[in-house]
Amino acid sequence: MTAQSQDLVPNLAALSAAAPERQWAAGYADTLREILQQPSTWRATAGSQGARHLALIQHVLDEGVEHVVLTGSGSSVYVGEAVAPWLQAELGIPVRAIPAGDLLTHRAGVLARGPGLLVSIARSGDSPESVGAVDAVLAAAPTWRHLALTCNANGALTTRYVDDARVDAIVLDERTNDRSLVMTSSFTNLMLAASQLTRSAPVAADGAAALAERVVDIYVDALAAMASNGGDTAVYLGTGCAFGVAREAALKMLEMTGGDTVTLAETFLGFRHGPMAWLSRGGTLVAFLSGDATVRAYETDLLRELDAKGLGASRIVVGEGIDPSLAGPSGLAIDLPGLYRLPPVQQGLLHAFVGQWLAFFRCLHLGHRPDTPSEGVLTRVVGTFALHGPEVGA
Repeated sequence: MTAQSQDLVPNLAALSAAAPERQWAAGYADTLREILQQPSTWRATAGSQGARHLALIQHVLDEGVEHVVLTGSGSSVYVGEAVAPWLQAELGIPVRAIPAGDLLTHRAGVLARGPGLLVSIARSGDSPESVGAVDAVLAAAPTWRHLALTCNANGALTTRYVDDARVDAIVLDERTNDRSLVMTSSFTNLMLAASQLTRSAPVAADGAAALAERVVDIYVDALAAMASNGGDTAVYLGTGCAFGVAREAALKMLEMTGGDTVTLAETFLGFRHGPMAWLSRGGTLVAFLSGDATVRAYETDLLRELDAKGLGASRIVVGEGIDPSLAGPSGLAIDLPGLYRLPPVQQGLLHAFVGQWLAFFRCLHLGHRPDTPSEGVLTRVVGTFALHGPEVGA
């Protein structure tokens, strides 16, 4: 452990109490603030903001769309993966998450014939894929409507198409436009906002916000300890909506540790088909348990199988009414009463929240700077690069 990590890891209270200049010098001020602000921002996104957005959403859906595609890059497409199963069940039409890069390179093979709704999800809305994908679909698929869902009122997705009647935009609270390199409050608020793309009234997020506050009050220092003792690998398991969140949690750990922690995301049932070999490396296993009793039975069977095989990576289990044996003697069960009364997407907010804290503390333990990990490799917004081929108008 480096001298910096010894100084910074003790507990959340010590990190929060440090003078602002010390937080900036240590490189965690933005990320800490943006993780902690999520309960407040969720209430805003699902509250008055959600009510204002509902009229626009229902107007677009009333256009008679037959498909919905959620697109983005990196964390933004994981928002789509986490929300798509819920939206498809709610809307009764096909809903897919398709990376923006695939719309640039293989649009004809991945985009169904319209009429459809393309929802572009982005924190900044300024990455090359964000605008390139919309331009390509506008040019080649004129029966598709477009909705930009973003955290940046000044981004290209918000400003570029103001004169095109086929494109609308929803901009979230400016606090969600994270300044840190990694997406934290932007991810969960975009996820919550995307879940409102239904004909139903917005669902309040007070319950999810209260459970996030419970994580901070009861479990966050235990997560710091797990992060300090974990190995150099981490695997995240989730099913349905939780699989998209598992992919995001794995990316958070990879980004925030500058690649020093190698990660994997998989479904519980998919884990048996080869990826289980990952646990021979040790490290940490994070399991997001489903609120559906049948699905959870499959998930707990898998965890017990790992025990029977002696695959004893340190384990963090997130759910409600957790059998302590599922976490094992050295693991951590994050038990959140009332979690399973929330819609599946809102359960995913809590899963993502736990994943963010684990990555944050692991980053500090390794002596990295959470606000700017992988300096010289990663940037907050992907830099400009050439867009090629007839499908993007080159």
